[in-house]
Amino acid sequence: MGENGAIKKIIKASLEGMLDAELTEHLGYEKYSPAGKNTGNSRNGKTHKTLKNDYGEIELTVPRDRNGSFEPVIVKKYERTLGPIEDKIISMYAKGMTTRDIQSHVQEFYGLDISATLVSQITDKIIDLAKQWHNRPLESVYPIVFFDAIHYQRRKGN
Repeated sequence: MGENGAIKKIIKASLEGMLDAELTEHLGYEKYSPAGKNTGNSRNGKTHKTLKNDYGEIELTVPRDRNGSFEPVIVKKYERTLGPIEDKIISMYAKGMTTRDIQSHVQEFYGLDISATLVSQITDKIIDLAKQWHNRPLESVYPIVFFDAIHYQRRKGN
């Protein structure tokens, strides 16, 4: 939970995967695909962005395209705070909703037009991250501390 905690790392990796999936959908071809040659628009590096959320600041690398026409939906340009949309997509997918259901819910509640293909690409990237996290090596010991308290009412002066 701290400065370099696991949750921040998972959020960072998830968001960067989602942004890569968005750029792939925007360009119409996968990274390193020969289909992208001479299309007039291609990947053009990444920019750095700092987002603030409940867990502190998260440093992201946001992909960009050569023409500058890429407008991310997940983390909009000039946005500095992280909203609940990513968590909602992950949560809805984890609860068994289809990509079309997620697409319609995001449209209804947030007013964002995202395609079912984008939702599918986002969840595919997140599934890989979840599998990596699930298969990570565990520590041999995890310390746990329980706190409990008993409150007695008493009167002063008696």
